[in-house]
Amino acid sequence: MLRTLSEDTDFDGRVVFLRVDANVPLDNGVITDDGRIRAFVPTLEWLLAKGAAVVVASHLGRPSGPEDVGLSLAPVAERLGELLNTPVALIPGVSGPLVWSSVDALLPGHVCMVENLRFDPRETSTDAAERLELAMEWADHVDATVVDGFGVVHRKQSSVYELPSLTNSYAGFLVAKEVEVLTTLTSDPQRPYTVVLGGSKVSDKLGVIEALLPSVDHIVIGGGMVFTILKAQGFAVGGSLLEKDMLETSERFLAQAAENNVTIHLPTDIVMAEGFSPTASHVVLGVEELESGEVGSEAMGLDIGPQSAQAFAEVVASSKTVFWNGPMGVFEFEAFSGGTRVLAQALTTVTGLSVVGGGDSAAAVRSLGFEESAFGHISTGGGASLEFLEGSVLPGLEILGWQR
Repeated sequence: MLRTLSEDTDFDGRVVFLRVDANVPLDNGVITDDGRIRAFVPTLEWLLAKGAAVVVASHLGRPSGPEDVGLSLAPVAERLGELLNTPVALIPGVSGPLVWSSVDALLPGHVCMVENLRFDPRETSTDAAERLELAMEWADHVDATVVDGFGVVHRKQSSVYELPSLTNSYAGFLVAKEVEVLTTLTSDPQRPYTVVLGGSKVSDKLGVIEALLPSVDHIVIGGGMVFTILKAQGFAVGGSLLEKDMLETSERFLAQAAENNVTIHLPTDIVMAEGFSPTASHVVLGVEELESGEVGSEAMGLDIGPQSAQAFAEVVASSKTVFWNGPMGVFEFEAFSGGTRVLAQALTTVTGLSVVGGGDSAAAVRSLGFEESAFGHISTGGGASLEFLEGSVLPGLEILGWQR
């Protein structure tokens, strides 16, 4: 059973290492979406109210080393301080004398943050001994570990796996909620159950497709990945994104869906553009004529068309359980955000459980102006949520006592 926080857990005067996922998008050092920060604040505030001294730790991007100042957690510490209405000091390091002295001096009810965990290569080392070495250093200075970064529980990293194995360890409120919601999707979903898949590649979604085929009623497919499936059905796709090595796999997937009585919904029209640009000339074409439009035979599909968006929306709105992972088009470009916007709007009308599967999907609903409260649940872990649904072993949950 997953070890979770409870009122009986004594944190008064204890130093808690709070592992979160503050891997937020930055634009010239400015946070463009603080959703992942706001998501762990309830756990942090609860720990502080219980009298804990809390060290918040996260990674950010894929830094080349501590000299990669563009991936410092300074903007995160500043934003966290704003949300807490109190300054959050950022300790300039991940380990070493300055870090240990700062952690040892932290008072109950106070919070600090350490630098990007990936500034220390031992955090993500493939050598278990190196990961353990870093974890043992931290275990000498903290009393407990709380993991509240769902976006990293599928990784065997020092702060996610080794450190929790050396200290009292618990899942934070965010991680516990993610597990609860995603378990519902795999064990007892209300029907009709619809999965909406988008994003770039079939290969990224293949595992979850195969895992869910026996249990879902509908699979709706858009985004860049749909062109590989359309190509496998014999349609010409112009210069659209295409995984040639996945054509046979796509054919097999369609056959398996038919065997499992799963209805596959594919676009009937596509927004084709002359190039990958927010201002590219574009036209809506039926899937049987994607190379015959005025934008040329090498045009690329950047969104599902309005007819498809409406048809998909009707499937979603009539479902009792919906899991959505991956945008329908290049939502970052206004001209090609229509499909994603219509799908998101439909998801807000679901009377049962609607789950936005993290990653680009979560970013899309926020950037398009939707209130988070309009959805049943917005996951903070794109890759982790997919691996959970695939039935994969998630080391960061396993070490907290979770079993399927």
